[in-house]
Amino acid sequence: MDIAILFPLIMIVGVIFMMQRGTKARQRQFTEMRNAMEPGAGVRTAGGLYAQIKEVREDTLLLEITPGVHAVYAKGSVAAVLDAEEYERIVNDEPAYDADDAPLVPDDASSLTEDSADTADTADTAPAAGDGPVDLGKSETEETAARTDDDSEHGPKS
Repeated sequence: MDIAILFPLIMIVGVIFMMQRGTKARQRQFTEMRNAMEPGAGVRTAGGLYAQIKEVREDTLLLEITPGVHAVYAKGSVAAVLDAEEYERIVNDEPAYDADDAPLVPDDASSLTEDSADTADTADTAPAAGDGPVDLGKSETEETAARTDDDSEHGPKS
């Protein structure tokens, strides 16, 4: 058998093997998640409903959506089992992080590219919006040549 034919066949078999391996890993994770479901755990269904497990049955779950409101869901409809802290945070509509710990977002991008000492010095001397043209690094002859090339590519203007 010729090596030119054998190499693509080996590649195809390898790709199929890798795809099956990924599928089996996802199935194993889903099975582990289903086995981790126990009364009191918070869950998110595939439809986006957050609820607490009240009872685990053979193929179904009894979920408490709000205090006193129960519904029966298929085990397969559970997209994620949440830890107690995350479930409480989501249900009580608390932010994912404390406002004091939030990252500081600058008002402009200059602080991202300059040293902080330079930023304080240049903030007072920055040109105003109407001070004149901004130098973009092109000479006037380059701009004229670029405009001429653009006009010739698109044909004459009507």
